[in-house]
Amino acid sequence: MHKKIKAVPESIPKRSGLSYESRTAWLFNTPYIVYSVVFLFLPLGWAAWLSVTDWNLMSPKYNLVGLKNFTQLFTDDNVQAAFWNSFRYLVPIVLLCFVFGMGIALLTSKLPGKMKGIVATLFFIPYLTSGVATSVMIKYVFSYNSLLNVFLREHYQLNINWLQSGAAFWILIGMIVWKMGGYYALFVLSAIESISADVYEAAVIDGCTGFKKFIKITLPMITPTITSVVVLAAGLSFQIFSEPFLLTGGGPDLSTTTWQLEIYKTSFVSFNAGYGAAMAIVNAVQIFLTIQIITWIMNRVNKKFGW
Repeated sequence: MHKKIKAVPESIPKRSGLSYESRTAWLFNTPYIVYSVVFLFLPLGWAAWLSVTDWNLMSPKYNLVGLKNFTQLFTDDNVQAAFWNSFRYLVPIVLLCFVFGMGIALLTSKLPGKMKGIVATLFFIPYLTSGVATSVMIKYVFSYNSLLNVFLREHYQLNINWLQSGAAFWILIGMIVWKMGGYYALFVLSAIESISADVYEAAVIDGCTGFKKFIKITLPMITPTITSVVVLAAGLSFQIFSEPFLLTGGGPDLSTTTWQLEIYKTSFVSFNAGYGAAMAIVNAVQIFLTIQIITWIMNRVNKKFGW
């Protein structure tokens, strides 16, 4: 008998090029990549080049000055104030936005369905308001000759210049938290709503009720969302401009100045674009390192306490 010889199938050659999934991914990511190149990386590269020049924003000529602009930053009082103020803004903004957003989300989650949407929208409205419009409104309220200050002087002999005193910093903090707290609350509310009712029912059966249920169930399950909120709020503290620009001008004694305000003054008021670009580069490095540290800390917290 002859043995049957099985035919060995020829190996199918692999198709060269990208798979359908890869091509689709590139197709959807291309607009973002183009946007990042045009509006992020090219301006960043241009700023890096300007930072080693003495360009005055108007002259067609400029001279290379090396690292002079960067070394000058270490002795500039305005820059040092902006550097430390960014952390002074960061701590209360992150803490208050977290507390305010968490409180709004918890209270809203207890409301009936239709009422829940209405209340969430009302708290979201401040986020949609213009920072300029809000600053103008606050200036009318707290300016030295406002109705409030005239009333306090005439009836209580309180002569307070709110926007040129230590209170100015906390007025700015209050404005930012009022504007952004409802926005961050939507993130937390969405996370709370995504928790299955079965989880809470099982917790109640095991005797976990009230505040203990929040600590043991709700908080660990929304920890990833809290991480996002903290990182976003931290990034916000480095982007403050319109409020101090319109209300305090960075005063009193540079206590409310920010990186953006100093970069604007240096580049577009003093016409020292090269030095302003050096400020922007250092600011970008500070933001990157700070956000990386905060993200690392929050990820550790998430792994330890989150579900």
